[in-house]
Amino acid sequence: MAAGVEAHAGCRSLVRLSSVAAAVGAVPILRNVTLHLQRGEILGLLGPNGAGKTTTLSVVLGLTAPSTGTVRVLGLDPASHGVQVRALTGALPERGGFYGWMTAPDYLAFFARLYGVERHPGEIADRLAQVGLAPQPAQRIETFSHGMRQRLGLARALLADPPLILLDEPTSGLDPRGRHEVHDLLRSLARNGTGILLSTHLLDDVERLCDRITVISAGATVAEGTVHELAANAPDDAAPPQNADRYRLRLGGRGEALPLPAGVAMVGRDGEWCTVEVARSDDPSTIWRELMFLGWRVREIRQVENGGSELERLYLRLTGETDAVRSTVAV
Repeated sequence: MAAGVEAHAGCRSLVRLSSVAAAVGAVPILRNVTLHLQRGEILGLLGPNGAGKTTTLSVVLGLTAPSTGTVRVLGLDPASHGVQVRALTGALPERGGFYGWMTAPDYLAFFARLYGVERHPGEIADRLAQVGLAPQPAQRIETFSHGMRQRLGLARALLADPPLILLDEPTSGLDPRGRHEVHDLLRSLARNGTGILLSTHLLDDVERLCDRITVISAGATVAEGTVHELAANAPDDAAPPQNADRYRLRLGGRGEALPLPAGVAMVGRDGEWCTVEVARSDDPSTIWRELMFLGWRVREIRQVENGGSELERLYLRLTGETDAVRSTVAV
């Protein structure tokens, strides 16, 4: 690592975006994103699908140049110093980057060379153990489950002991024990000074991990701060009506918009989860059967107590989803 880059690794302010706009090709994606991440902090980046979260991470890494605004990562402009920024940043994207014909140790050794760091076989084994991954000798990545690939991607992000880590849905596909282990690991990294920018749809991850949140909607930051600070300054208008109960449904697949039965209202949709309100005069078990009959592929049903957590109510209000009650949903 160059001496000039080493100096930037000690910056207290790791990421600062001010009024950033950016496009992918000719399509504007970001129009006014502002966020700030400091060393030793876990910042949750929240927003509905298409809000611009992945593009924001791409701007931080210097893979997408902003059209307006200011970006500083470790004191550098990633648009002109992308190589230096990426040398100091660990990243776990939502998709890709795995070579099925490799074994996990060979894969990490390959990426260590790309980072310009030396990792001996014992150190590689320690990295795999750190993320709870213990593949069989000579087991190829193509045989890994989605959860195993997530763990391997996290080990890759930690290879160079970076001061900054960007994570896009890091616990996707992990079982409850795996999620708990990843939570413990990320909290330990933050306590030791690593800054973590976490993009996720799982509000439970955010509640357990994040010191602060940044919420973006339609390419713009709509709120930044702690959950309690933001909730204290906002009216709670996202609670369900007195004559309805709220449920979270995990759906399978994507497809055409499907109708909702009478007595059911759509509150919001994020990834594979959607939130619905069911009139208390209706029997929920009958509603679920009607949904299945209408073509909904429901994998999991959770009742939301008291209108949901403080974070969930805040998120739905900030992203405008409580006002977007629709009669159909794509599943």
